Amino acid sequence: MASKADKYDLYLQSVQEPDHDAWFLNRAYKDAYGRSAQTLREDFCGTFAVCCSWVRGRPKRSAIGVDIDTAPLDWGRRNNLAKLSSKEQARITLQQNDVRSVTGPKADIVAAQNFSFCIFKTRDALRTYFTSVYRNLKAEGVLLLDMMGGPESYEEDTEDIHKQDGFKYVWEQHRFDPITHHCTCFIHFRFKDGSEMKRAFRYDWRLWTIPELRELLSEAGFRETQVYWEDTDSETGEGNDVFRRRDHAESDPAWIAYIAGVK
Repeated sequence: MASKADKYDLYLQSVQEPDHDAWFLNRAYKDAYGRSAQTLREDFCGTFAVCCSWVRGRPKRSAIGVDIDTAPLDWGRRNNLAKLSSKEQARITLQQNDVRSVTGPKADIVAAQNFSFCIFKTRDALRTYFTSVYRNLKAEGVLLLDMMGGPESYEEDTEDIHKQDGFKYVWEQHRFDPITHHCTCFIHFRFKDGSEMKRAFRYDWRLWTIPELRELLSEAGFRETQVYWEDTDSETGEGNDVFRRRDHAESDPAWIAYIAGVK
């Protein structure tokens, strides 16, 4: 089963919720400016599923997807873009580019999700990215970043396994260096016949903290930052995918949050 599986399709099923993401991004923009956004730029967009959800059924919206890798962009063209109407397709622009080198068009929202910005491992590199985003936002613009943290995110050689329809999604935290905060993580997919798509995705990141991000966003020119903290399900004790603006939070062994940089 692993040999016949498509890793991008499995990722979409187990990691992404494009419709919810599109809704939340617009909600954060409305929190900042009291109106809906029209233009989204999805950085590190991969198969640009969020771009497709953003424009679907909303004729005034447009989206820009930016990724440096050819393979996921091509997959997205065949499998995500192809499902849209011709008019919806015309409102999506794709750029195969380094996200720091984008020179327009300007957007209401720039989103860097799935912890993707953690590929930048120094303050200078991350500030350069934030400064580039700032220049490419409209006068009323928001940058949205999601991030993870808590002591469990610093553990090594651990697996978090989730059952999906016909397979298991496995998040492996392979290596963490407490001095540099550099980490290596993998995604594996396991199937009921015992086969496995091992290391389908690899991530070499620096795990940043919320104060560090807020300071760097300020240094890049953003006038305000907001933290959206995930609520906890009272029955399971797990995150429930509901994010609210918070100034303070209780300690949590494993948490997810969004950081909004408001121009």
